[in-house]
Amino acid sequence: MIKEFKDFIAKGNVMDMAVGIIIGAAFTAIVTSLVGDLINPIIALFTGGIDFSGWFYVMGDESFPSIETATEAGVPVFAIGKFVMAVMNFMIVAFVVFLLVKMVNRIKEGAEKEAEAAPEEPKGPSELDVLLEIRDSLKSSGS
Repeated sequence: MIKEFKDFIAKGNVMDMAVGIIIGAAFTAIVTSLVGDLINPIIALFTGGIDFSGWFYVMGDESFPSIETATEAGVPVFAIGKFVMAVMNFMIVAFVVFLLVKMVNRIKEGAEKEAEAAPEEPKGPSELDVLLEIRDSLKSSGS
């Protein structure tokens, strides 16, 4: 069983997946910072200072100044702002992945075009052609 596990881990696909997950986690941190630190302030500027992360509704009659105080009090909270942020994060990640795939496809197409456009170099006579020519030359000189 240990040998099978080692074989499973040593497969290229598992290692590729592990690298992808690690890079994905780092990419998530970058996107979270991009949305929270750069995009939200711009949106707040255009919407008159609305901060989506603090946008919430308390499921009850009580009123709380922030989502943190409501959740600390144990009150159910409809955190629409967090959902909006998650959707924005998704849209940004999806757009960046789209751009990456588009760039990779463009590079692949360029490589394929270069391979197709490269003319084949003229090849010299094959070994068989040379031998046949020698044979014919020997026949004609001997007669």
